[in-house]
Amino acid sequence: MKTVGHWIGGKYVDGDSGRTAPVTDPATAEVTAEVALASVADVDLAVAAASEAAADWTRSSLSTRTRVLFRYRELLDRRRDEIASLITAEHGKVHADALGEVARGIEVVEFACSIPQLLKSSGSYEVSTGVDVREIRQPLGVVAGITPFNFPAMVPLWMFPMAIACGNSFILKPSEKDPSAALRVADLMAEAGLPPGVLNVVNGDVIAVRRLLEHPDVAAVSFVGSTPVAQEVYRSGTNAGKRVQALGGAKNHMVVLPDADLDVAADSAVSAGYGSAGERCMAVSVVVAVGGIGDELVAKIAERTRGLRIGPGDQDTSDMGPLITAAHRDKVASYLPTAREQGATVVLDGTAEPIGPAGAHFLGASLLDDVTPEMDAYRDEIFGPVLSVVRTDTFAEAMQLVNSSPWGNGAAVFTSDGAAARRFEMEVQAGMVGVNVPIPVPVAYHSFGGWKGSLFGDHHIYGSDSVHFYTRGKVVTSRWVAPRGRGLDLAFPSDAATIA
Repeated sequence: MKTVGHWIGGKYVDGDSGRTAPVTDPATAEVTAEVALASVADVDLAVAAASEAAADWTRSSLSTRTRVLFRYRELLDRRRDEIASLITAEHGKVHADALGEVARGIEVVEFACSIPQLLKSSGSYEVSTGVDVREIRQPLGVVAGITPFNFPAMVPLWMFPMAIACGNSFILKPSEKDPSAALRVADLMAEAGLPPGVLNVVNGDVIAVRRLLEHPDVAAVSFVGSTPVAQEVYRSGTNAGKRVQALGGAKNHMVVLPDADLDVAADSAVSAGYGSAGERCMAVSVVVAVGGIGDELVAKIAERTRGLRIGPGDQDTSDMGPLITAAHRDKVASYLPTAREQGATVVLDGTAEPIGPAGAHFLGASLLDDVTPEMDAYRDEIFGPVLSVVRTDTFAEAMQLVNSSPWGNGAAVFTSDGAAARRFEMEVQAGMVGVNVPIPVPVAYHSFGGWKGSLFGDHHIYGSDSVHFYTRGKVVTSRWVAPRGRGLDLAFPSDAATIA
């Protein structure tokens, strides 16, 4: 049985807690490894290694950091298939989807390679006679990231390349459900020439999370996960005096107007609703059919959904793989009978027939129609292959529905009306908006983040926001006086007082 340990100070460490958790192949229910769960001492060891490394790395030149990042980008590019295979083996998503995850992570590394431009300072000269003012940004020191199971490579790559490019050292706490991809991308960072201790990986559970949030030497924490946990991470971290960005859950709506191309909309709804078995915080979970298009749109979505091929992620014939755990599969499945009892029309029931070997975590794609905001299937973040259709008479009703959601991660509109699209993008209360784009995840040089219950903190992740999150500003006012001196002056500085 393979044991997955930690990566601390540039080497693999078993840890001293004696506690482990199983790592399971969701397509077979086979336990393939045991992952070490860090003790407080293990976390402290990682923080100590990061603190020691930060003393030099924060003073490293921009050219040094950039050279490491360029080499890292090339190593990731050559190892795409290997990393994607690790993701598929432990998460279950199909290989093509895993390759896409790695590609979106590499985009952030490419953006991090431009750190010399991103950290250019600004200044004002001769603000008063002989006085100059300039703004600079400096690293925080030791920062940490806590990442979810659904993107075991991409979300870590959204965090640590930018943090390290800004001059910080980093401690990553990935999900214990699928830890191998995170360890591999960390190992490749060392191969790229990153000094030991600048990047560390600590596997663990709530004990590791709590220690990172309370440790006095950790200056900032990035988090991606469910809304309740995001709230707690934000509360605990800020109470401990840390800078925190905590990205929470979502209930993303896709509004389809009567003038939309319904074939394009149906293709998009199926792709965005069932990709990665619905285990995406940017998945479309609610389709809002506006006007009289509901019957036709639902029929088109159902037709496409029936054709989905569900199977192991490492098989080219599979469109959708299993869910991460049996417990999560059962929780997702429980929404189907509840939806039926609450008055929804179950168009497709993904629980109707068993899929795969006994115990495997497969679940078919489900489609619900006539869903209303009072139903559990609408109110909860299901995080699985269940797509709900809500019908409204007007665009205004659809907008009110979307904006009434406690979440505000992403929202999309499908239409051929430019004025309607512009109204949607200006008025919808969501941090990421798609116009005829179902999953509007920004490219790396724009930042990712939601509104309302989908984000706790002031900064989004990656893009320009990450530079501000992982650095702090300093304003320097300087004046070089002539050797003759001016004598004492206790008056408050003013323009007149600073004239030589």
